[in-house]
Amino acid sequence: MTQTLGLIGSGMIGGTVARLAVAAGIDVVLSNSRGPESLADLVAELGEHASAATPAEAARAGDLVVATIPLHAYDRLPAADLAGKTVVDTMNYYPDRDGDLPELSGGALTSTALVQRHLAGAPDRSALPVAGDDEGAKAQVARLLDALGYDAVDVGTIADSWRVQPGTPVYVQPYFPSQLPEGLDLDESLRWFVDTPGVPVPADQVRKLADQAVL
Repeated sequence: MTQTLGLIGSGMIGGTVARLAVAAGIDVVLSNSRGPESLADLVAELGEHASAATPAEAARAGDLVVATIPLHAYDRLPAADLAGKTVVDTMNYYPDRDGDLPELSGGALTSTALVQRHLAGAPDRSALPVAGDDEGAKAQVARLLDALGYDAVDVGTIADSWRVQPGTPVYVQPYFPSQLPEGLDLDESLRWFVDTPGVPVPADQVRKLADQAVL
């Protein structure tokens, strides 16, 4: 059973979860963007099972951590302090509040996948386009790519897969640091492809390049 629950965000959801947790005998460490002192009244209400801290401190203290902040602030979650933790994400995307987040409005990612990428992804993580008619199958492929170290960018159905075929802006070339040298024969070209380290192409760039393709 969870012994200490860390809460990053102490608004309507965070406060309700904290009250329920304390009633169940679970210690809670509350935090928000305004600082521990702003939580004095709530901590006093909750009693001895509650304390206030910074988001980083709440992340480190919690055996389980609930992230419940406006989605537009997801990149303020303390990723380093949440490493190895199970994080419960209650955040949802409201464009009127959060503004336009292209990866969400374009359907490339779910809000939770965006948060997961922030918490688990590396800054040099590359993305690959995925197309298909079966959403479950695409999700399975995305999980495989994630395990292999890549983000997945959903470019649409099988009928849309022409956007990533040879000759399109996203096909192969963006992943190489330089142009293929001229004058190479086939064997030399293949060797160059094998020996030349690729460069990361982030998800937003893959989406942009796929959208630039024309028939």
